[in-house]
Amino acid sequence: MNFCAAAPICTCMTNPLLDFSGAIAFDRITPADVAPAVDELLKRCESALAQVTAADFPADWTAIARVLDVATEQLSRSFSAVSHLSAVMDTPELRAAYNAALPLVTAFWTRLGADERLYAKYKAMDPAGLNAEQRQALTNALRGFRLSGAELTGAARERFAQVQERLAELQQKYSENVLDATDAFSCLATPEDMAGVPRDVLAATRAAAQAEGLEGHKLTLHMPCYLPVMQFARSSALREKLYRAHVTRASDQAEGDASRFDNTTVMQDILALRQEEAELLGYANFGEVSLVPKMAHSPDQVLHFLRDLAKRARPYAQKDLADLRAFAKENLGLADPQAWDWPYVSEKLKEARYAYNEQEVKPYLPAPKVLAGLFKIVETLFEVSIRRDEAPVWHPAVEFYRIERDGALVGQFYLDKPARPGKRGGAWMDDARGRWQRPDSGAVQTPVAYLVCNFADGVDGKPPLLTHDDATTLFHEFGHGLQHMLTQVNEHDVSGISGVEWDAVELPSQFMENFCWEWEVLRHMTAHVDTGEPLPRALFDKMLAAKNFQAGMQTLRQIEFSLFDMLLHTRSHAHEDIAGLLAEVRAEVAVLQPPAFNRFAHSFSHIFGGGYAAGYYSYKWAEVLSADAYAAFEETRGANGEPSPETGRRYRKEILETGGSRPAIESFKAFRGREPQLDALLRHQGMAG
Repeated sequence: MNFCAAAPICTCMTNPLLDFSGAIAFDRITPADVAPAVDELLKRCESALAQVTAADFPADWTAIARVLDVATEQLSRSFSAVSHLSAVMDTPELRAAYNAALPLVTAFWTRLGADERLYAKYKAMDPAGLNAEQRQALTNALRGFRLSGAELTGAARERFAQVQERLAELQQKYSENVLDATDAFSCLATPEDMAGVPRDVLAATRAAAQAEGLEGHKLTLHMPCYLPVMQFARSSALREKLYRAHVTRASDQAEGDASRFDNTTVMQDILALRQEEAELLGYANFGEVSLVPKMAHSPDQVLHFLRDLAKRARPYAQKDLADLRAFAKENLGLADPQAWDWPYVSEKLKEARYAYNEQEVKPYLPAPKVLAGLFKIVETLFEVSIRRDEAPVWHPAVEFYRIERDGALVGQFYLDKPARPGKRGGAWMDDARGRWQRPDSGAVQTPVAYLVCNFADGVDGKPPLLTHDDATTLFHEFGHGLQHMLTQVNEHDVSGISGVEWDAVELPSQFMENFCWEWEVLRHMTAHVDTGEPLPRALFDKMLAAKNFQAGMQTLRQIEFSLFDMLLHTRSHAHEDIAGLLAEVRAEVAVLQPPAFNRFAHSFSHIFGGGYAAGYYSYKWAEVLSADAYAAFEETRGANGEPSPETGRRYRKEILETGGSRPAIESFKAFRGREPQLDALLRHQGMAG
């Protein structure tokens, strides 16, 4: 995509960000389109707000939706496209345009959420005159008004708005620093340095060096490069170099010029402002604010849940570490392994114990075959068909698909798989458009999703190869997408992922991961890249045996992040010593302490740049739900291990299709017939005994 800062400013008639007639015109959007589009859409929103808050405008759900929701949905959809582009195709010109528009958009949403006239209209509505979906949306809206400062007055109201605007700016700056720090690092390694590294990674890094006219292998901090080098490179010096660069990204510990991306002050300011926001709203801390719309009732409940799980996992983690230390000393001559040695030691122990490493599986997982396997299980379980579709895209690697049931369109999605410069790391799903029975036309608007990963690209004319972890990530994000796209709810505020409690939103995603460990599923999504042979059963059995390798340590690591996040947002003055709090948490739960220069928090984008502030525990919380939900499939599978279509139908109806139209616990109990239980999670992770 060619962004051009000098492009002429488009009129409303030609600006692609103002065209809502079909798919987003990603092939035509330029940075110059952003400002005029945002200005126009904000004018429409302000006009709509003025209209519905007039004294003579009825306090009627449909009447307000027909005017205000239509305008705000267009603003949300258009700016979501810009935000999405900033995450997947960042350029200096786009960044400037996005950052110029962000305060304006944030200020509008803040004003809207705090508008006492609009709040009064919603409070005046009679819930008895609404359908069930609308009643849930009304409940959420009233809660949203309170959390947006609608009950504040005078200076407090003004300050709340200032806090929201500044927080949006700082969170964007945090993300930019992480992206820029990641992209800024590269180093050259010799063939000798790269001994032990898998062949596909050698080929990709050699090609990256050659593309710049260099000898050797160009290494970066992007996961498709970083992780296999840490796991397989025999050179401890090379691993140390990459490790130091990775764990000091965007921090005060970064070397040389990279220190300009330091997030320290940004993090402190974010935390201080979140605390101020909480106090303005009458809460003791931001953790309490964060939990108001979630399943968990209080920070204390979350902390108890995490510490209880830590207690159960700790004996397994201690054994994991003892095994690692013994193996390193006896088999690798490492009496005192350092932080950068542990991934390598772990991989070697896994190979020795199970005669297995994940690189063995990789040639059997070409991305197109994995995708076909994913589609097959989704089509079978949820009675839909998935096929390629056409729409403008932001990069040639992006694919577009449609989901149908009985020939009718259900939803569509973009799929952006490969890592590249200018693309934020990690994997995520976001909504481009939600399902909605539009109040202006009466037509049902079908949902559209963004599915984004960061996998290695193909080399030497071969398709991209995925690790099993990559495949699991793809299934995970598609689980989010299914909840967004298969919803049958017509009220857009509670359709799909909208309105779903944050600590339940990971249920459908983690649920889908389980299928990557089912032979009947996996064998259909494997074909050796050279021979076409499916994954041998013997290799699958080894992989399955290694599934819960170091599950204790991995569980404690997630609990460490979750505890740190919640304490950071509940403990007074935590922003003054972020590193100290992290060290305290590690002393409480971790069995392995990282070096003092480790600055993990400086790139913890989930809580500083994303939506998981005082909510990272959601991953473990939802694991309980997803494991228990999947147990229903284990209990009803067929004689050959195939999933039950009836159970799939019930899961689709009670979990996926209902979206946020009712509390998540009600949806879970409707599917499972009872409250969730911890047993399935502990069993799945080999910690049941």
